[in-house]
Amino acid sequence: MDINKALADLKKEPGFADNVGMMLVHNGVVRGWSRKDKGEVVAIEITPDYEKMEEIRQEIEAREGIFRAVAHANAGRMVPGDDVLFLIVAGDIRENVKPALADFLDRVKAEAVTKKEIFA
Repeated sequence: MDINKALADLKKEPGFADNVGMMLVHNGVVRGWSRKDKGEVVAIEITPDYEKMEEIRQEIEAREGIFRAVAHANAGRMVPGDDVLFLIVAGDIRENVKPALADFLDRVKAEAVTKKEIFA
C-alpha cells in the first residue's frame, strides 16, 4: 500500500473537508526481535483474515465522528523492516479518532492477523 496515495485519495472523497479534522496512521513493520524473549527474528509468516479485518473496519467506520477507516495487511513471509499492516482512521476530532485507531489496531492484531516468528 502506498500510504501517501491512500491519504491523498481520502482527501478527494466527497464530504472529506466537511467531516475530517484528523487522520491517524498505523504502519506496522517486522521487528528484528521477539516481544516474548527478545530473541533474534529473521522473518515472520503473516496470515491475515481479510473478511474479519473488513468486519472490524466497518465497525470502526460506523463510530460517531469517523468518516473513513482503511485497512491493508500484507501476507506471506517477510523480513525485519518490511511493512506488515497499514491502518488509517479519518474523523472529526481527536477524542473520536484516537480511540478508534487504538481499538482498530488492537482488534485487527488480536482477531484478524496471525503471525509466526522465525528465529535465527
